[in-house]
Amino acid sequence: MTDKQWDDLAELLDGKTPGKIPTGFIIDCPWLPNWYGIKIIDYFSSDDLWFRANIKAIETFPDTWFLPGFWSEYGMCTEPSAFGARCLFYENEFPFAEKIIHSTDDIDKVMKPNPRTDGLLPFMLNRLRLMQPAIESAGHRIRFSVSRGPLNIATFLMGVSEFMMACLMDPARIHKLMTVITDFLVEWHDLQRKTFPATDGILVLDDIVGFIGTDEFKEFGLPYLKQIYDVPVRVKFFHNDAECESSVAFYPEIGINLYNPGIQTTVNRIKELTDNKMAILGSIPPRDVLAGGTPEEVSKAVKQQIEELEHKDRFILSCAGGMPPGVTTENIQALIEVVS
Repeated sequence: MTDKQWDDLAELLDGKTPGKIPTGFIIDCPWLPNWYGIKIIDYFSSDDLWFRANIKAIETFPDTWFLPGFWSEYGMCTEPSAFGARCLFYENEFPFAEKIIHSTDDIDKVMKPNPRTDGLLPFMLNRLRLMQPAIESAGHRIRFSVSRGPLNIATFLMGVSEFMMACLMDPARIHKLMTVITDFLVEWHDLQRKTFPATDGILVLDDIVGFIGTDEFKEFGLPYLKQIYDVPVRVKFFHNDAECESSVAFYPEIGINLYNPGIQTTVNRIKELTDNKMAILGSIPPRDVLAGGTPEEVSKAVKQQIEELEHKDRFILSCAGGMPPGVTTENIQALIEVVS
């Protein structure tokens, strides 16, 4: 983001109503490489192609906010790789991290990674270091530290069903695992901020909070997310595009001031549950409308979304969740043009 875009975002989070509703998107490997015309493996393995794809998106949609912007990532393999997970990379499919925890006894063997040296994390940071001059020459800065969330990482390390079962059957060990992961994430975000001093935001992505109830969230999610978000930055951004009704009321308590939800709960309902204390980045259906619809259908959905809003402050027009595969330039332009 440019300095002006960043300041405009900060003002929006503080409740200042902009002249028009801004647009913004989370963009990463599910959409960006193929939209740019390259394979996913090329996007991961070439710093130059990674940069060109990101700058092409910015130049094509110059008035749109891309969050986090120039996201250095290796899909869902990023953080699990630091724990020693075997990572599978396909030519043009999303990568996948295999489990390392096959029983709760294995949790006792899980060690906190060193984000400076372990897994793919050094490559993430070094890509940003190498491309930082080009990013800044284009008028942008590295604004966010970014990671998957603690429950998300835990389920990659041991499996979703296994994690859910262990929360009930062996909660002490799950707390032990969550503590190790959270302590690691605190260090990882701290390293990112120290490496890039312009960082003034944090983004954590964790859909697993949408798969547990309120009591489970309060025990296994809330304290660990609070620890991660306890940082002195202006923008505290959270992504969970699964269900949020069981957890969203606690997000302001965590410190979250910008939230990217799914389509399960309306923007009005989220604002009601949180007393409109957070900005919302959403909430056009990503697959069925933004990816699968025509430009006319996208425009219709956007107009309906805006008409239904009870509060137009603290709102950024986007899709629900991150940009999905297959979204065309024409459909993105149709969304933007409604509020231009």
